Amino acid sequence: MQTKNIIFDLGGVLLNIDINKTLDAYKTMGLHNIEEYFRIGHASSFFKDYEKGIISDDEFIDGIEQLTGGKNNKQKITEAWNALLLDFPVERVNWLKGLNNKYRLFLFSNTNALHLLSFQQSFQNVYGFPMDDLFERAYYSHVAQVRKPDAAAYEIVLNENKLQAAETVFIDDALINVEAANKVGIRGIHLEPGVSVTTLRF
Repeated sequence: MQTKNIIFDLGGVLLNIDINKTLDAYKTMGLHNIEEYFRIGHASSFFKDYEKGIISDDEFIDGIEQLTGGKNNKQKITEAWNALLLDFPVERVNWLKGLNNKYRLFLFSNTNALHLLSFQQSFQNVYGFPMDDLFERAYYSHVAQVRKPDAAAYEIVLNENKLQAAETVFIDDALINVEAANKVGIRGIHLEPGVSVTTLRF
């Protein structure tokens, strides 16, 4: 069936990220077992709760502070948390603008309020317009209060925008999220490491 709609993941697909920058920053702050709490597609309940909007920014930062033994201030914890966010390359921005003429574009990102503020500000500073304008609609897990790979994360995009799953492609760098999209009838594409999303054809 013809592809009419594309749902994008953000980090690792459109936005360059380096999770090790945050992991290393927290290790220097005394949280040496950070990998147990945070890894792609398999975040622990603490991080999942933050990505689903169940706990607030202050509760999340306080939780990290406690994990580090209470030796670090909130600003340092926030900076370390945002360290993984890198850049949104211009070739991807231009590519998305071109796709807008052919497909309905959507975004669903497992993220949180602190990251959202940071990458939206960075994008606005570089490009002079809101990042969300690249999409018909952008969904963020902490706002929607649901996260991938829960089936409801995909169904909310389909249902609210009257999309047919068979006409929809979903792109993510986490295989677990792609497999979940396949289960609801969406054609999932796993973006392998080192592959640029701009090389994909639909």
